Amino acid sequence: MIEFGHLTHVGLRRELNEDSYYGDSELGLWLVADGMGGHEYGEVASALARDTIVREIRDGTPLIQAIRVADEEIIRTSRRRHDALPMGTTVVAAKVHGSRFEVAWVGDSRVYLWRDGQLAQLSQDHSYVQELIANGAITHEQARNHPHRNVVTQALGVTDPRNLNVETMTGELRPGMQLLLCSDGLTEEVGDREIARVLARGDCSAQECVDTLVAAALDGGGSDNITVVLVRSH
Repeated sequence: MIEFGHLTHVGLRRELNEDSYYGDSELGLWLVADGMGGHEYGEVASALARDTIVREIRDGTPLIQAIRVADEEIIRTSRRRHDALPMGTTVVAAKVHGSRFEVAWVGDSRVYLWRDGQLAQLSQDHSYVQELIANGAITHEQARNHPHRNVVTQALGVTDPRNLNVETMTGELRPGMQLLLCSDGLTEEVGDREIARVLARGDCSAQECVDTLVAAALDGGGSDNITVVLVRSH
């Protein structure tokens, strides 16, 4: 059985919430999309990504392909609107079928797996600072405060479909395991240790855990939109 919690919050410094998310146990699909591009762009791109991926999954399209279709759809919509700037969005999605899960992502929205008392980040940010970390130029700690930490190297609607890198990972989802999907509004303010501490609580529902994490991000400064989806297997 799957239980899930979800919440999005505009944060404390933004006027618009450009994040979109989706959760459906019957479809076995959960996703978070973090739009970018400023007024009327980010929220259009993230909602378009969500709606396109949900539609494609309903039609039986594999997850990677559904995300690729969303990229093309956003680019097409942007051209039709004659936008001066491209509108873009990150996406992180989880598809659960039976006891197996598949996750896929583009950009710096993240997916974590909680199992056996340990939190593991499954996704690798498509970001400028992640490339610096990979090259040994900076540490994870330095990345947290880097002036360019919000620069993504891949995004739907911005990255040419031929160069789009939809990364995926599959695994087993056993009872007691949890998948956490979030926009960087959470991870900017709340470290992995704190996230792990919340997910370790056996006395709270998935929704209560999500509420606690969003509250922690707001306490930390709430500098961005915050979206958190927690999928728990029983």
